[in-house]
Amino acid sequence: MARTVIMGAGIAGHTAALHLRRMLGREHEVVVVSPNSQWNWIPSNIWVGVGQMSVKQVTFPLAPVYRRTGIEFHQAFATELHGAGGATSEQPYVSVRYTDPARQGEVAELAYDYLINATGPKLNFGATPGLGPNGYTWSVCTAGHATEAAKGFDAVVQKLKAGEHQTLLIGMGHGTCTCQGAAFEYTFNIEHELVKEGVRDKADVIYITNEEHLGDFGMDGMNFGYKGGITTSEDFTSSLFRERGVTAIMSAHVESVEPGVVHYEQVDGSKGEQPFDFAMLLPPFRGADLTAFDRDGLDITAQVFAPSGFMKVDADYEAKPYEEWKASDWPRTYQSVQYDNVWAAGIAFAPPHQMSRPRTSPNGTVIAPAPPRTGMPSGVIGRAVAQTIAGRIKHGSSARVHTASMADMGAACIASAGKGWRTGQAAAMTVFPIIPDKAKYGEAGRDTKQTYGEIGLSAHWMKVMLHYLFIYKAKARPLWHLIPE
Repeated sequence: MARTVIMGAGIAGHTAALHLRRMLGREHEVVVVSPNSQWNWIPSNIWVGVGQMSVKQVTFPLAPVYRRTGIEFHQAFATELHGAGGATSEQPYVSVRYTDPARQGEVAELAYDYLINATGPKLNFGATPGLGPNGYTWSVCTAGHATEAAKGFDAVVQKLKAGEHQTLLIGMGHGTCTCQGAAFEYTFNIEHELVKEGVRDKADVIYITNEEHLGDFGMDGMNFGYKGGITTSEDFTSSLFRERGVTAIMSAHVESVEPGVVHYEQVDGSKGEQPFDFAMLLPPFRGADLTAFDRDGLDITAQVFAPSGFMKVDADYEAKPYEEWKASDWPRTYQSVQYDNVWAAGIAFAPPHQMSRPRTSPNGTVIAPAPPRTGMPSGVIGRAVAQTIAGRIKHGSSARVHTASMADMGAACIASAGKGWRTGQAAAMTVFPIIPDKAKYGEAGRDTKQTYGEIGLSAHWMKVMLHYLFIYKAKARPLWHLIPE
């Protein structure tokens, strides 16, 4: 009998847990540890944030799904990772602290044979003074945050209807943020709702970002194959900004937020202020701040995790100039560099470098988008890690190691630009590979036959369909595993 513990129940962790349970006999244990009792389809939080969906439409309770599928569930968060046994077991274990109301604050040790770190990101609002729901800006990072953002947005709409001019600021709350796509989506959903409410002419919509140019998305931009030629994601994205009358502040690091005003620095060293009546700014991410120990009880956190708190895996972390970074630097197996029986999936692994060129202002401020690894890549990585562990449990150390390099992986993204069965729009984009590989694909960095974008109503219908399809999959309904990650 083998026991696999999965820390985190987001896209990567939940996907890994369901696949492991499907692939292994019931004599083997699959255990999930998550501080949240609800599963959240995060891509639809942007619709919650404009009042077009409710929390119930984007979440569901985890415990009933895990009971039905035979997965042990602990509502808790992990605090320590140990390579040797503790008080209750001679096996390696993780220390957890319960968030379940019935066991609030209780500490326990969970032994494991195999471990998947899928803890996802810690929302680092504290990196920017005044940022976040406890400061002066809104967020759509969680369903709860998005609900409060919708209330704030509704108050703005009411003021607009009363004839008051309003400025809405949306984007990145720090120079090292990722998830530019989410901010892009929310920007255009806000703009779409203002048009529907008949108040667009009274509002300024401003996008603030750490991207060097529109359409970078933390991926160094994309070159789309289009009608026999090539168009850049910058051109593709800029056209939407011009069409909708949205202005942009580029290459910006938000230094601080005060009531009604953002203070920012740009990569040329200049400083600026942007007043606002409503602001939704995303925070930078960091790892879950786990502490790691070896079999002798020595603290090896610095060897297991990068300074960002994300877990080091089979990647090339050697510091070198941007021009020398390669697609092959990126991990393939996601196995920990310190533990033979530990993997990191989804956002939890430390990327070896940025995709977009890192830039620093004359003042020494880093202004560079962190690489995205959410959504489809997280699911694919979670499944691959689960397959590797299932193979090792069944066949021993000689079992096949499954790989899921983002340098060999394509991804599809549908970015909403407004919800509505007849008036909605979305930008459908595919990219292959995710990590640019100029050695293989030349200056374009990617296969332009498989990298393209289109915007329109049909893409919106597809995004709505995927919302329901992936919630069906996450609930482990009949034949769920046939739905691709």
